[in-house]
Amino acid sequence: MDFACKKFDTDEVVRCVLGLGRSEFLILKFLSKNSKKFSTEEMSAFLDLDKSTIQRLIKKLHEKNLVLRFQENKAGGGYVFLYQIKNKKDIKKKIKDTLGNWTNVFYEKIEKW
Repeated sequence: MDFACKKFDTDEVVRCVLGLGRSEFLILKFLSKNSKKFSTEEMSAFLDLDKSTIQRLIKKLHEKNLVLRFQENKAGGGYVFLYQIKNKKDIKKKIKDTLGNWTNVFYEKIEKW
């Protein structure tokens, strides 16, 4: 979308609405394009980010209720966590609702201007 003042970047708006940093958004976008579950090791390889960075960021995404975490037990003992984007339909609704609220506030402020 283009406005008279500047180009409108959908990814930046979604990132802002969800309160995500650039790397958090990178992970969320990666998960949104894939239906399978990924370990932090797999995400690290696909996204070329350090595993500890992925672990820190995926924890934040999980706390923000944007990703699901599953525990997979290993045959020889131990476990690994796998991550998957939460219901995309719910996330899209959250984004639309927030944008709608922002628009209403903006309209009220314009009326008072």
